[in-house]
Amino acid sequence: MKNIKIFLLLLVFSVFTVACSSKSESGASSEEKAGSESSVKKTDNTLIIGLDDDPPQLDPHRSSAAVDRQVFHSLFNTLIDIDENLEFVPELAKEWTISEDELTYTLKLQEGVQFQDGTPFNAEAVKFNFDRMLDPNFSSPRLSEINLVSAVNVIDEYTVEIVLSKPYAPFLANLTDRAGMMVSPTAVKKLGDNFANQPVGTGPYKFVERVPQSHIKLTRFDGYWGEKPSVENVEFRPFSDSTVRITNLVSGDLDLVNKVAFKDIDKLKKDPNIKLMEKDALGFQGIHLNTSVEPFNNKAVRQAVNLAIDREAIAEVVFHNGAVPSVSPFAPMSWAAPDFKQPKADVKKAKQILADAGLKNISFTLKLSPSPEEEQMAQMIQSMLKQVGIDMKIEMVEFGALLDQLDSGDFQAVRNGWSGRIDPDGNTYRFFYSGASNNYTRYSNPEVDTLLDKARTIGDQKQRAEMYKEVSDILWDDAPYIFIYHEIDYKAMKSYVKGFKHIPDTMIRTDSISFE
Repeated sequence: MKNIKIFLLLLVFSVFTVACSSKSESGASSEEKAGSESSVKKTDNTLIIGLDDDPPQLDPHRSSAAVDRQVFHSLFNTLIDIDENLEFVPELAKEWTISEDELTYTLKLQEGVQFQDGTPFNAEAVKFNFDRMLDPNFSSPRLSEINLVSAVNVIDEYTVEIVLSKPYAPFLANLTDRAGMMVSPTAVKKLGDNFANQPVGTGPYKFVERVPQSHIKLTRFDGYWGEKPSVENVEFRPFSDSTVRITNLVSGDLDLVNKVAFKDIDKLKKDPNIKLMEKDALGFQGIHLNTSVEPFNNKAVRQAVNLAIDREAIAEVVFHNGAVPSVSPFAPMSWAAPDFKQPKADVKKAKQILADAGLKNISFTLKLSPSPEEEQMAQMIQSMLKQVGIDMKIEMVEFGALLDQLDSGDFQAVRNGWSGRIDPDGNTYRFFYSGASNNYTRYSNPEVDTLLDKARTIGDQKQRAEMYKEVSDILWDDAPYIFIYHEIDYKAMKSYVKGFKHIPDTMIRTDSISFE
């Protein structure tokens, strides 16, 4: 019996020795192997992109979410594009001229371009797209961007003339975004409202399938008119949780992410397998206040909320100083940015405004999309408003549903922002002009309307800048929207991802990307 025990002990020791020597001979544990493999592309033919949310809409003429646009630049081309310096560059329109009275834009189109369903792209297709967006029954969010278009004339197969009812300075800038994205007339006529589920454009990739909250798959369009993309397939996956998104990037399950949580910036900068790119962005972030319902139909309440928020504290605590406190729709890089600096929170003045108005027991609900950063910011704002006697409740809402509630007016306050446009008109008119498509706050001020109308019809940038600064002053005082911060855009990708162009519109253009 004693000999058997000794034999068993020797056998266990032998197995343990072999196991140890195996690890030593391989040179790395399983954990160490996983770490080294994360720097190697797992599949050569698919670019996998992590998005901060599931795109609600794949029809550019119906879209109102920034995350949609991350997918659009693979599926669709714009008539005009922009480069890293925000300069206009040709895309579907290879050249253009503007008449002396600034009313007629003549576009010469690329020849030999076809949509992904085989439909020819030509001047008739451009006219169809504008007619679609201008149709009041279609209710396109693009309408406010092109509502000064009075006629679209087909000159010949590859020449189209767009006539405006009055000069409109932002027109070319609008054609670099969804108003300039061309959809297939054949597919629209065939699919109707279902076009959003089977989108067809002229872009470098064509639609394959979509599983909501899971993925959107695209594959290279062999008939693409431009330079063929290096990567065969593109897959977009939504990760509203920033920690999960970055974990998947570091592990190698994602190649690129469109947004980086500010808390992860330092960690990613130190990771040798990650490239982190940084660029000032054009957008703004804050809170829509529904001015048509209580308590925000009272200007005093809106002003008190505006003054009670400590934007510098939010920028420091939530965004680790990776964001800039905001006072207007215009980021500091914009030529329309106002001169006045962000005042610190003024609790005393906020309390006095409410007292002078005889207001007590004020409460409301703030709706926001679920994410750790959003929740942390909401909790800070909740605490700040409590100091002035305002009770704010917090409600998490799925992003697509949140946009629906913004459209329908089913809210008191919603935390949502805007990715920004290269012309300041794109950051103001749609949100603050009476009855405009994205005027979720139901705000109306005749003085603001007059300034916005004038600013979009004047070519002189200096004059326009003065008008937008007046608009900023009025919006700060009326406070239909609480501007909180301007983002700095961070894009993170694996070190083997090459050719990414970081443009201030923050969009991902997949056609130039390749793997090392």
